[in-house]
Parts: sequence; structure tokens; C-alpha cells
Amino acid sequence: MSESVLKFRNYQGSIEYDGESETLHGKVLHVRDLITYEAETAKGLKKAFHDSVNDYLETCEAEEIEPDKPYSGSFNVQPGVALHE
Repeated sequence: MSESVLKFRNYQGSIEYDGESETLHGKVLHVRDLITYEAETAKGLKKAFHDSVNDYLETCEAEEIEPDKPYSGSFNVQPGVALHE
């Protein structure tokens, strides 16, 4: 079974193939920061993705900044009692 995205620590990453260089690459999805990774094999890409996420989180901790959390895709609105009725 093939996956269309990689998943690790609540982050998702894309999987792309570059035919010219014959490499796999991707980026972490649903965050504002740019986090990329690449490898020559699928197994290597998964490891590179995990390493990139871990490195990103460690860097944020070292610099004492809050890391981007992946967007959940939901938008909650409370219309109030009168409108909800």
C-alpha cells in the first residue's frame, strides 16, 4: 500500500519525485515555516522527514520560540444562542 503523505509527531510531509535528478523530496505541510527534506530512496525519505521534524522542534526549543503547529482543517464558530435557535 502506498502513502501519499508522510506522518510523524502530528506533522505531515509531501512526497515528490524529481525525474531529472532521480531523487525524492518533500516539505512539511500545513505549517507556515518552510521545512524540507530529500533522499534517494523511500526509506531514506521517511528518515529525512523524521530528522527534519526533530531538527525543527529542537531548533525552536533552543531559540525559545513556539514551533508552528499543523493546521487542523477545522474552523469553529459560536453563533450565539439567538442565532443558533
